[in-house]
Amino acid sequence: MNNDLLGIGSRIKHHELGEGVIINIRQQTYTVVFIQSGKMDVAISSPAIEVIEAVEPDTDLVSISQIERSLIGILNRFSDVQQTVKLGDKWTGGRMILIPGRTDLKQTEIPIDKFFHKIVMLRDRLRVMEQKVNAHTKFTDEEKLEMQQYITRIYGSLTTFNALFKNAEDNFIGQKGKED
Repeated sequence: MNNDLLGIGSRIKHHELGEGVIINIRQQTYTVVFIQSGKMDVAISSPAIEVIEAVEPDTDLVSISQIERSLIGILNRFSDVQQTVKLGDKWTGGRMILIPGRTDLKQTEIPIDKFFHKIVMLRDRLRVMEQKVNAHTKFTDEEKLEMQQYITRIYGSLTTFNALFKNAEDNFIGQKGKED
């Protein structure tokens, strides 16, 4: 087969599976409905494919996962919707015990998952505030930069809580290489 990408609707002949029509295109495979073999995925680079009738592929092919990633990015950037962030497994069911320095006060126990939820809410609201500062039309670039530096320092102060997160991509990130 030649190296030209085939479009949906192209008719092909596979040396083992027979004749079929391409119904979907992925990064590495065609999804083909074969007359005798049914629906199968075939590698785009397969030498077993012979083109019977080629259809030009759309020039703006976008996968569902690319669309999904874009939509998630837009929602995260412009809304107050919280994403699901997982607590590290080692903390599940755990409790925080706060022991006061004064002996006339009792200690307090807080479920870690409730504390974690508050930290995640703080992080999400801080992200929304950051986006609103950056998109604000009345702030000058200097004012935006100054506000951004404060926000970065806040993130840096919150890096202590990174030990609670299951996934590193959920962690707080402050100014790299600088102490809080």
